[in-house]
Order: sequence, then structure tokens, then C-alpha cells
Amino acid sequence: MMKSGRHAKILEIVSEYPVETQDEIIARLKEAGYKATQATISRDIKDLRLVKTLGSDGKYRYLSAANRNADLRTGFTRLFTTSVISVETAQNLVVIKTLSGMANAVCAAMDSTENAAIVGTIAGDDTIFVACRTGDSAAALTESLKQYIMKS
Repeated sequence: MMKSGRHAKILEIVSEYPVETQDEIIARLKEAGYKATQATISRDIKDLRLVKTLGSDGKYRYLSAANRNADLRTGFTRLFTTSVISVETAQNLVVIKTLSGMANAVCAAMDSTENAAIVGTIAGDDTIFVACRTGDSAAALTESLKQYIMKS
């Protein structure tokens, strides 16, 4: 019972605060009435699958998988809407044209979304080739991606 309560509190802490260290987690838990050692917190972080990621402020912080995925989607959307010029389908390939120098960043962001329809990606300076499993999945991905550039 104590462990599940502590786990819930840790998830609450990392979702509400930009926590950079295990010591910060321990201090916040103590404020909430939980006692925990560094070794316990280390195990909890592993059990909860928390990851340390680089925030937009340039500092590393702990995030849960759910928050990390939301951050990745937000980052991808922001990057895509500001950098992509066009998206076209060519059989099972999706060809994405970006502003000069932005293809690698957009491609890396797209790779992080882990879309099951995507087999692989290649980026140049201003062009990305996305290999999809089928022509239908390429067409569906193209339509989905076009929604992002129409919003900008």
C-alpha cells in the first residue's frame, strides 16, 4: 500500500514540477509525508519507467512515459507546422519538403512519434523520404500530415 501511494505521489510530483534530481523527488515526498531513501527512489524511477529528458529550457527533468509522449507530440506539431512546405505521396513513399536545413530536425521528430505505418525515414537538407508499409498507409499518412501544414 505504501509503495503504490508513493508511486502515485512521484507521478504527481514529476507532472507538476520540473524535477531535475532524485534529491528533489525525496524532498517533495518528505513534504507530502513520505519517507524514502535514494535507493528506494532509484528503484521507483525504474519501476515507473520515468525518463530524464531535455526540456525546452535546456535543463534535464524527469517525465513519465505519458508526459514524454505528450511532449513529443507537441514538439513534433510545433516543428512540423513551422518547417514543412509540402507533403506528397509517391506509391508507398511520403515525400516531405521543408525549409532549407530543417529536414533532419523534422525527420528526427517524426521518428520519435513511433508511427507503426512507417518503415523508415531518410532526410536530406530540405527533403524527407518516408517509407511506409503500403501505398494506402502512405496516402493516409500524407493526409494526416497535410492537416498540420494547413493549420499554420
